[in-house]
This record gives sequence, C-alpha cells and structure tokens, in this order.
Amino acid sequence: MSSQPDRHNGPAFLEKAPNTVAVIGAGMVGLSTAWFLQEAGVHVTVYERSRVGAGASWGNAGWLTPGLAAPLPEPAVLRYGLRAVLSARSPVYLPLRADRSLLRFLVSFVAHSTARQWRRAMAAYVPLNERSLEAFDVLAAGGVSATTTEAGTFLACYARERDRRGLLAELAQIRATGQDVRFHPVPGLRARVLEPVLTERVGAAIQIYGQRYLNPPRFVRSLAEAVRARGGRIVEGGDVTGLRPGPGGVGVVCRSGQEERHDAVVVATGALFGELATRLGVRQPVQAGRGYSFSVPAERMPGGPLYFPTQRVACTPLDDRLRVAGMMEFRRPADPLDPRRISAIVDAVRPFLRGVDLDDRRDEWVGSRPCTPDGLPLAGVTAAPRVFAAGGHGMWGVALGPVTGQLMAQTVLKGEAPPELAPFDPLR
Repeated sequence: MSSQPDRHNGPAFLEKAPNTVAVIGAGMVGLSTAWFLQEAGVHVTVYERSRVGAGASWGNAGWLTPGLAAPLPEPAVLRYGLRAVLSARSPVYLPLRADRSLLRFLVSFVAHSTARQWRRAMAAYVPLNERSLEAFDVLAAGGVSATTTEAGTFLACYARERDRRGLLAELAQIRATGQDVRFHPVPGLRARVLEPVLTERVGAAIQIYGQRYLNPPRFVRSLAEAVRARGGRIVEGGDVTGLRPGPGGVGVVCRSGQEERHDAVVVATGALFGELATRLGVRQPVQAGRGYSFSVPAERMPGGPLYFPTQRVACTPLDDRLRVAGMMEFRRPADPLDPRRISAIVDAVRPFLRGVDLDDRRDEWVGSRPCTPDGLPLAGVTAAPRVFAAGGHGMWGVALGPVTGQLMAQTVLKGEAPPELAPFDPLR
C-alpha cells in the first residue's frame, strides 16, 4: 500500500453491496467469512500464503467451549512472575530477546491483566459465545460435511481440591457477566469413574456441561471444500504483500507481482495479521502466542475433552488418537519447534493419565495464535475504504471463527459492523 489511509467515520464507504470480495487467510475465521458471504450471493476469492488451515487452525485443541472462551489477559497472569515465564518448562514462556514490539505488547498485556479489565472484556465476549455453537449448526445445515461432537464429559482436572478454586471463581465470574455456563465440582473418585483414563493423582475436578469439540484439520478442509463447491476460488500459495484501495475497489497484490481487484477485502491472516493491518489504521499490536500439540494412542479414549488448567494442557479425543495441546510462548511465528516444550507437556500430564503412550507421538506441531494485548479480537471496519479486519482471536479462533465470519459478512454487506462487534473495533 503506497500511503497510510485516512481514518473514516460511519459506514464503510460502500455505495452498494459488494459483488466480489477477497478474503486473505484460509483458516477458520477467513473461510467462515467467505462461506457466509457466499450465503448472500457474493463471489469470493480466498488468498492463502501457504495452504488451507496451515496456521493455528490445524493444530488447535479443537474445543468449542463457549463456557470457557474468555480474554487471555487475566489477574492470574500477574502471579506467574518473571522467573516462571523465563523457564522453557513453564506453561507460559517468554524467551529473552531484544524486541521493541514484543515489549510494547507485554506492557499493554500486563496493564489489561486486572480484574476490572477482565470483566469488561468478558462482557464483550458474551454475545459471541452465546451464538458460537449455533453458527456451527448453520454451517452444517448449509452443507459443511465435517461434524462437531457433543462432549460426553468435559472435565477440568486437578491434583488437589484447593487447586481448582481459581477456575471455580472464574467460571462464577463468567456466569455473572451473563454467559450461560453450567458446571459443578466433583471429587477425584467421581472424576476417575467418569474417565477411567485418569489416575489416582487426579484428586479433584470440575465438570462443565454443554460443550463440544471437533477435528480441526478435517473441519477446516471440509469448510474449504464447501466454499469451493459454491464457486469460491481458493488461491493456495497466494502470498498477499499489499492492498491498493482505489475508486470502485481494492487491488490485492501478491508477492508474484500479480494484482487482482475486488469490490472489498477482508484481512484474516492470523498471527501474521499485523503485516497488513498496521497499514490499515490498526494500532493494536498482534503478537504470536505459540502453542504446541501432538497425538498419542490411548488404550481407552476419554468420552470428551480433558483439561489440566494448572499445567495449561488440553487433551481431545480425535478419532483413534488423543490430541495433546498446550503451552503459550511469545516467540516469532517462524521460529522452529522447541523440543523442550514438547517434553514439558509430556512431563506435565504423564502423572495424570493411564493407558496413554505419551512416547508414541505423531504430528508434533507448533503454531501461532494471534493475541492482542487487551484479549479482544479485531473485527470490523478499518481506516481503508472497503477493507475489513477479522483477527486477533487468541486461543478462540476455531471456536469463534464461524460466528465471527457470520458477523463479518454482515459488516461487509452493510458497510458497518453490527452491535456485537462494537467492542472489537480494529481502530480502537
């Protein structure tokens, strides 16, 4: 883009509803936006620098948990302390490096990790959480073949009863903001009866109701197939390096030098969001919060997801293997996988699982979640005419991708964001 766009007020400058829209990014958020635009008869082209679902959508834990979707900055973050976050075995890891943008992000992140800021951000999540599962049902009714699964059991597991106090308090606060979340504490023995895969080291748990899960790679592929089946074009290897807003449309410029014009553009590039978004008047930094996952065999698969909050590890039954995911580290997206982080996950959950071969690992993966310092996504109108933003969902891009896409389609068609997206204004 040749120059910084002016900031605009009011509707997003569309004299008429767009006929052709480019979506940049083929993860859950981008593909959902494309699908819902197609529902309104829009012709879509999706540009993906790598391949469909190659980012955080691929290795995600696959949880559809409106009862847990909450802003990442929270008071508990402040209790970790510098010594903890500098350890490669810590659930939250911050390697020391000279990086001005990371420092800016962390200062703002800490400033938002207060009870007051968390409650404000949580209230913003509630309208999206309430509609999140319904949006998946709309996709299913519209022909997306991959399914979501009701969690037969969903247990947050702890070594001791006192360890679960923090999550019980957080769930109560989530409910106090208006979110419908049903849960109750269960003793360790009851948890082990519900899930025989748990060992005697699980001394307490919290059972959470009404949640779902899915197979992330399968679902994203199915969503891409549905977009193609409706006539959408997905350009894999389409590395977009610039946007040229002009009279009557927006030019999308790829690294190859090729440029195509569209009536409007939605930027949904995950952890790489800032590369384009900063040129659109978006001031909020987007930092890569990297997570790890792998799959292992289990003699008996659990009936639903297992969560180990103290260790920040999630386990999800996907077909005949158990996906184990966790950790948060603030590194560059292109940095290589750190095997110490895989070892830390294995050591953290090994005492709590029986009949699970944590040494028979496949699909070891690291991917970057797009995190904002205030914990809120960036979704809505940018300062550039006909250019919209949809990103910064942190750990909730899969769970909130379809409802975000549904609301973003409305935003693009009407030229202004619906009330549900007001707290996520990209220009805030």
